[in-house]
Amino acid sequence: MSEFEFGVLVGLDWGDSAHEVALWDEQRQALTSERVEHTPTALRAWIEALRARVGGARIAVAIEQSRGAVFDALSGYAFVTLYPINPRSAARYREAFHPSHSKDDPTDAASLLDLLRKHRNELRPFVPDDASTRRLRLLTEDRRELVDQRTQHVQRVTDRLKTYYPQALRWAGELITAQACDFLDRWPTLQAIQKARSSAIREFYRRHHHAAAWIDQRLAEIRVAVAFHDDPVITDAAVQLIGSEVAQIRALNASIATYDQKISSAFAAHEDASIFTSFPGAGEQLAPRLAAAFGTDRNRFDGAVSVATRYGIAPVLRRSGKTATVHMRWACPKFLRQTFHEYARVSIGQSTWARAFYKQQRARGHGHHEAIRTLAYRWIRILYACWKSRKPYDEDRYLQQLAKRGSPLATAAA
Repeated sequence: MSEFEFGVLVGLDWGDSAHEVALWDEQRQALTSERVEHTPTALRAWIEALRARVGGARIAVAIEQSRGAVFDALSGYAFVTLYPINPRSAARYREAFHPSHSKDDPTDAASLLDLLRKHRNELRPFVPDDASTRRLRLLTEDRRELVDQRTQHVQRVTDRLKTYYPQALRWAGELITAQACDFLDRWPTLQAIQKARSSAIREFYRRHHHAAAWIDQRLAEIRVAVAFHDDPVITDAAVQLIGSEVAQIRALNASIATYDQKISSAFAAHEDASIFTSFPGAGEQLAPRLAAAFGTDRNRFDGAVSVATRYGIAPVLRRSGKTATVHMRWACPKFLRQTFHEYARVSIGQSTWARAFYKQQRARGHGHHEAIRTLAYRWIRILYACWKSRKPYDEDRYLQQLAKRGSPLATAAA
């Protein structure tokens, strides 16, 4: 058996067509370099040949990413330990020895290898989540991408309606809804809806579950509305764009609904679903995202502080001489940081102590987002404790514990 933990250390600088590789053979104490084509066949042949070359020993690979085709392919080999390197860390390490900011792929691979050889104890090896957690994380992240795309289309519709048909922003309803899409398809201009029969408009709104008094008010507004202008060029171009954007919103709504079904099924099969659904305000969207953030491996975090640090909720302290400042942590998974931030914001309306805590923070002069991040930090401690002990959250029990400790928060919550 080898005296070394790894038979070979690898620095891999990935590319679209080929990957530059720097290798350090621990047994022979030899440095070599290679180029691997970016094809599944070439990558598989390379990693298997490398393992045979070192007698079946384990292989450590430093790579400047935590997701992607190469990363995912290498993570499937049990004998490979991946060390994902933050791109900013890799760039700064490289610039320490190349202050001219020159960049070359073989040099980058050698720099990653040097970082792995000399500072491996300070790097965090990649430990894959179980299949159910990875499925949840990918589904929820992709769903969020679709929601962001829909938001962009809605913003385009809003901006264009303001130029020629601002009344529609009030009459159509929320622009992501089927009602708004139906409204804009049927009456894309003020002239079109003013020519429509009142009975048709009334039936449209009734079909979308509006009260008679509300409908009467809209009909009165439609009768007296005045257009911004009478320029047919502007109007025709706007109608064309609105039609295209509405079609995109409809398609994205259908895709998001499909994702919601997939996420619901995946979350129902997750072993910790009952824990995360117990938190006030988590709901159908945030509970699966929280489960994806924690995973099922109870040894992956050293404590609640480790969770808050990894996901960017814990602040960064910068101290120099007599000056000390606190900053938001940027080097983190942005989607998961957003998950905890969004959950803390939602919890204010669902948890009595969270609402009281938020008000305390604002009373101390903290801004809205700073108060939300502080609340998120507090929630992470509770989430971690419940996750670690495999016990659902109990609001009444937590309030009792606050009162027992004599916390001012218990009085404020009461």
